[in-house]
Amino acid sequence: MDEISKGKSPFYPGQPVPTEFFIGRINEVHRIARTIGQVELGKPQAIFLTGEYGIGKSSLAGFMRYYAERNNNILGLHILLGGVESLEDVAAKTVEIVIRTQSYGLTITEKLRNFLSKYIGKQDLLGFSINFESLKADSPNISHGYLPFLRELLNRLNDDGIKGVMLILDEINGISKNPQFAHFIKTLVDENALSPDPLPLMLLLCGVEERRKDMIQHHQPIERIFDIVEISPMSKNEMEDFFNKTFSSVNMKVEPDAMSILCNYSAGFPKIMHMIGDVVFWIDKDNIVSADDAINGVLIAADEVGKKFVDQQVYKALRSKDYHSILAKLGKGDIDLSFQKSAIEEGLSDIEKRKFNNFLQRMKKLKVLKSGDERGEYIFNSRLVRLYIRLTSLEKK
Repeated sequence: MDEISKGKSPFYPGQPVPTEFFIGRINEVHRIARTIGQVELGKPQAIFLTGEYGIGKSSLAGFMRYYAERNNNILGLHILLGGVESLEDVAAKTVEIVIRTQSYGLTITEKLRNFLSKYIGKQDLLGFSINFESLKADSPNISHGYLPFLRELLNRLNDDGIKGVMLILDEINGISKNPQFAHFIKTLVDENALSPDPLPLMLLLCGVEERRKDMIQHHQPIERIFDIVEISPMSKNEMEDFFNKTFSSVNMKVEPDAMSILCNYSAGFPKIMHMIGDVVFWIDKDNIVSADDAINGVLIAADEVGKKFVDQQVYKALRSKDYHSILAKLGKGDIDLSFQKSAIEEGLSDIEKRKFNNFLQRMKKLKVLKSGDERGEYIFNSRLVRLYIRLTSLEKK
């Protein structure tokens, strides 16, 4: 019952952080804000926001949308394309987001919905539904006329002081593998740049570097249209600032030893920071986060990280006890993405050494590891996987 009375947790594991809780990323914020300023002045811009899984791309994009709306009078549209594989679906998702957006005052919301009224279904006290049948029928035309569609949105808001459009295309894992998507993006940018009166468009794509490479492979000129903004793991100072401010918002204090543990195992990843922080929030009993609270939070979060971010088929596929033993030994040491084969071999038994090559090949097929540039070097495809293996090894120990 104590947990029920604690109130609202200030942490948001598994979802983008609300703008009022966004902390850090000063350099990235300044760089994107400078670009937004150019859009406000009428100059189209395109950014590819990249970084590892769980690094906070969606949260930063959402914050910059809020920033652009409040400081630059830019209409922000954050389109989540998870599960989308066709251009028609991209168009339909865009229309749906425009209809549902409530970022501005009632006047602007009404104008946008009046423009797209044919796609609005029945309205009741709980809101309204989307007429997906009508939207699906028109989505091919909208996708072919995507730039005119965005331009018409802005035209209808000219009297309201809106100076441009910020289009965020997020969760592009599926659609980036469609060769048409790369051509769609390049055509959107080029047609706008070559038009007599370019639309002040801030195009922001969010994805890991592999997704940008997918697009370049499908259409080479893609590599020339984006400025690349890469998000790195948070520094120790940024993590400390995050944990101090977030816990302080609910009148909780973090002791120095606990802070060291929280930062060490979060490894600079906001998604992991929120996950561990949320667990600690609920298990703490005296509003003082101690080292014991932090350790217990890490141990509990270890299992949650595996369930949410690591394909459990990895452990199921490695049925051999020797493979599991090798995996556990990979979990020791610092949370580095790369390691040398020879360094790991030193700690293996004779049986494990004989199976090590096969183990590495299995891990590559499971997309856990990839070969590095140096001979004998291997790299984890995701820092989250690396962290989970370490946390799991700690939990077993």
